[in-house]
Amino acid sequence: MGRLRQKGTRLEDWPVSMSKIRNRLLVILGLIIVSVYALVPKTGPTGEKVPAINLGLDLQGGMHLAVEVDDPDNTLTAEAKAQAIETTLTTIRNRIDEFGVREPTIQRVGNERIIVELAGIDDPERAKAIVERTAFLEFKLVREDDNFRNALPRIDRGIVQELGAENLRGAAIEEAEPESQLSDILGTQADTAVEAAGDSTVAEPDSVEADPTADETLAEQDTGEPNLRPLTGLLLEGTHPGIMLVAEEEVPTVERYLATEALRNALPRNTELRWGAQATAAAGAAYRELYVLESDPILTGDLLQDAGPAARDPQFNQPYVPFETTRRGSRVFQRGTAPNVGRYMAIVLDSRVQSAPVIRQTLSRRAQIEMGGGSSFQEAQDLALVLRAGALPMPIRVVEEHSVSASLGADSISQGRNAFIIGIIGVVLLMIWYYRVAGVMAVAALCVYVLFVLGGLAGLGATLTLPGIAGLILSVGMAVDANVLIFERIREESDAGKTPRTAVDAGFAQALSAIVDANLTTLITAAILYQFGTGPIRGFAVTLVIGIIASFFTALYVTRTFFLVYLERRSPTEPLSI
Repeated sequence: MGRLRQKGTRLEDWPVSMSKIRNRLLVILGLIIVSVYALVPKTGPTGEKVPAINLGLDLQGGMHLAVEVDDPDNTLTAEAKAQAIETTLTTIRNRIDEFGVREPTIQRVGNERIIVELAGIDDPERAKAIVERTAFLEFKLVREDDNFRNALPRIDRGIVQELGAENLRGAAIEEAEPESQLSDILGTQADTAVEAAGDSTVAEPDSVEADPTADETLAEQDTGEPNLRPLTGLLLEGTHPGIMLVAEEEVPTVERYLATEALRNALPRNTELRWGAQATAAAGAAYRELYVLESDPILTGDLLQDAGPAARDPQFNQPYVPFETTRRGSRVFQRGTAPNVGRYMAIVLDSRVQSAPVIRQTLSRRAQIEMGGGSSFQEAQDLALVLRAGALPMPIRVVEEHSVSASLGADSISQGRNAFIIGIIGVVLLMIWYYRVAGVMAVAALCVYVLFVLGGLAGLGATLTLPGIAGLILSVGMAVDANVLIFERIREESDAGKTPRTAVDAGFAQALSAIVDANLTTLITAAILYQFGTGPIRGFAVTLVIGIIASFFTALYVTRTFFLVYLERRSPTEPLSI
């Protein structure tokens, strides 16, 4: 209850009860404690200290990508492209979540573009590769017949006719010298790449014996003229009819030949050529496998249910990725591998053969992909990541890319901090000089306001960007503006002869509508910026929204509480120092 009123004072001049003031102070104290707790750095899963406030791309460095669905021939309808964009957006978001980047910005802009902003990453190239990777997985049989070998003379003639002999690389059309058998060059065959989980379902490829008489290249087996063998002259025969080797420096030339219409027309039915994912080093030279595969896959990645996490084979120390198919995929896998036990099966990811093991027994629901020689454990982890997230519906292309260095972010933080400190000091000095005691109360409320804003950013997991710092400084100005409106109304009422308590009540009541209007219009603007903006614009909007809410609360609740405490400790008739 309030104290007994002094003689001659009106009812509205009675001081409020101490219990009401105490309750208001407890609310403010509770919010301060919550804000301080939110600002305490947390410990990450690996023991590192995680900053309370997430810093944006422009403050801690990182990368910015703008990607579009790759449709060079404009074969997609508007509806199909929109669906592809939505599926791509979901897939990229799933991949980045698996990648572990904190507070990424992944959103659609317009009808064709997706913006990806990743702050604080240490390996931008790896992140870019994960975003771009189509991750279309296929299991295909390696052809065992001689159809492709028999078609090579026709392919060579077609390449010469299509490109012209003068446009062929000289070394590619000369008769090749006899070279060693593939097994002599490599010593052993490629490592096993797929086996059923917990079972020995894939045989080691070195169980295939080399033909001791096969010590010449495919070029020498051709009866045509040497200058008519541009492709054949670059193919080194392996221990299996469907696996050949090309010297690494000749890969671009062979790729040019593989892109010709002549080769596509001369390929046997249900046949396609695919490169190996990794180059093989032997005898001081590098070679790339070229696989002759059946076009129809045994199984595709859309029938996978789960993949990973990556692990290492304790016996050979090779990384591998376990996977599990769906029920339908299990039946399809079983039907595809049962009649082909003993044959090579290629694991094709994004048109590149990861490896080609021998099927030892029927495969069904659980199996594993062992990475080829030279693959790192991180590559296995990335493969598991993209397989779990799913394949992109179509290839994508990066149309815009730039990186922000950590040093630039540090400079931005320093400049933003200096601007904030200078602005705060200027506001504090002006408020105290102009409003005296009321100015001190406004400064105290302003300190509480800053704590609320920073605590709100940390508690909501919002990302602070350089424009966000600008939004914070702007909201400080709005918080001061609200106090100025209130103080001016109180001064007017006090000059009109009203008692301090009446003048304070009237000042807050008359300033309320103006404060609500100003904050509401700014809040609507910030909401629109957040909805339609990207990256830094959204950071500005988030900070501005939190700042507006905090400034509204501190101006009308915290500052008024300070006035109530001030009035409770002085005579009701003593004039205000404002």
